[in-house]
Order: sequence, then structure tokens, then C-alpha cells
Amino acid sequence: MKTLVITERDESDIRLGSLSAIGFAQSLPASVVDTLCVADVCGVNPTADAHAAVIAAAVRQHSYELVVAAATTYAKDVVGRTAGLCGGSMASDVIGHRFDGEQLLLDRPMFAGAVTATVILNNSPRFITVRAAAYNPVDISSVNSLSSLDTASLDVDYSDVPSAQWKSLASRASHRPDVTEAKIVVSGGRAFKSSEDFERLVGGLADGLGGATGSSRALVDAGITPNDLQVGQTGKIVAPDIYIALGISGAVQHLAGMKNSKTIIAVNTDPDAPIFSVADFGLVGDVYEVVPQLIAELNG
Repeated sequence: MKTLVITERDESDIRLGSLSAIGFAQSLPASVVDTLCVADVCGVNPTADAHAAVIAAAVRQHSYELVVAAATTYAKDVVGRTAGLCGGSMASDVIGHRFDGEQLLLDRPMFAGAVTATVILNNSPRFITVRAAAYNPVDISSVNSLSSLDTASLDVDYSDVPSAQWKSLASRASHRPDVTEAKIVVSGGRAFKSSEDFERLVGGLADGLGGATGSSRALVDAGITPNDLQVGQTGKIVAPDIYIALGISGAVQHLAGMKNSKTIIAVNTDPDAPIFSVADFGLVGDVYEVVPQLIAELNG
């Protein structure tokens, strides 16, 4: 099965999610795996439509049967468009796979993770995005053994690309790791009343542990945290070694984004909060009282 993996770079390094996507591709029997780094598509207007046109050209000209990417914000924007351009079929957020003879069966969550569906992609080329937490990332050194596409050799037709124009990129500088790649994530919920409180308590605890910060949708909707910190069904999907939920009640949409964390610790004033049903360790208490004590212990 000739496979193309779409990789993303963070400055000079391939992102962890892309390494997991490569791991998925290499687990397939008799796969011939190539890579295309989207950050290295030079001279291309960096809109989703333009990148989809480049990837579609690569798929057609190199006769790829399978295209794999990590289930990131970028992939959600681009891979579905590419599948449409190629007349292929797609499965997103894949968390498992197996074979029935030569038929590839893909597992993906549905209804906020309440059920797992098994799907078959009938039309070729097939497009798959995989959840990074579901597959072990390959060692970065092994990526050097893969063949990389020479994007200069692609004959791309932009005639059907919508006339969206790239204006600018605004990024939020942070000294903390990305929430989707961190081994420790500290998330805050509705209990926090201001961005200052969130940064002081959630950020302070995350810094003490060397982790990333996340938030519930309630804080994003209230303007307390930026939307790139949102964990949940409509935000980021995370599965760190340790997930600390501070003042988060545990709505099903939030649980869908973090319930696969290896260890879950919850602090909430409500002993009946749904978050305690998935927590490995729980503490009934006020985050404004508990978290400062935790930070003091870490700093002491």
C-alpha cells in the first residue's frame, strides 16, 4: 500500500502528532511510506485550499493509495478538502485499526466518545487522520529513512482554488509546551473568575510541574482563556501522562477530549461532579484554597 504521510513542523522539528501518524503508517503491512512536510511547501499561498491543491497533486502524480495525517487543527482544515479534490474517502480521529483479510478496518469515536464505530473506506485514495495519543510516535531519527517528496516536481493546478488570500498569522507566544503534546496538562474550568486568576493558579501549577495549561469551553466563551487552550470535543484532544482538572465539572464534551489521559486528578467543590467518575484521584475543595497550597509545596 503506497502511503503518503502529511507532516507538520514546529520551528525545526516534526511535531509529535506527525510522528504518531508516521508510526501508524509504518504499522501497515507492506507499506511504502513517503512524507510531505506542509511547512516546506514553498511559494504556496498558505491557505487550506491552496495546500489541499498541492497535496492532491502529490496524490495523483505519485499514485498514493493512502494519505495519513495527525488529527490536528491543520488536518481538519485541509485533509477533508484534499479527499474531496481526489474523489476519495476519509475517516477522521482514528484511534485503532485492524485487518479483516486485506480489508483495513478503522476505529473512530462517535457521539463524544460514547461509542466507537468501525468504518471501512471503499473509495481510493483513502484519507485518514489519527489521534496522536492512540499511536506511539516513531523516533525522530527513523524519519530520515523515509523518502521525502520533492515539491518542486509537482504540477499543481490552482485554477479551481478559491480566491482566498493570506493576510497574516497571529500566534500567541508561550513558554509552556503545546497542550496536545505535553506530558502534564493542568486545566481550569468555570471556577476561575478572571484571566489573572487563571494564569496565577492554573498557570502557576502548570509551571511548577513543567506542564501545559488547558481550559474548559466555559472559560473560552467567557473570554478568560484563548480558544487554543480549549480541551474537549470541539477543542483539543489530549492524553497526557497526568491531567489535572481544576474547577471543571466534567461535561461530556470536555470528557471526550481528555478521558484517555493515563492519570486524571480532579479538584471540585461539588462531590457529585461528573469529573470524579473518570478521575483516578479526586479532592473535594475550593481551587482558590487548594491550588495555592500545591504551588507553595512545589516551590518550597
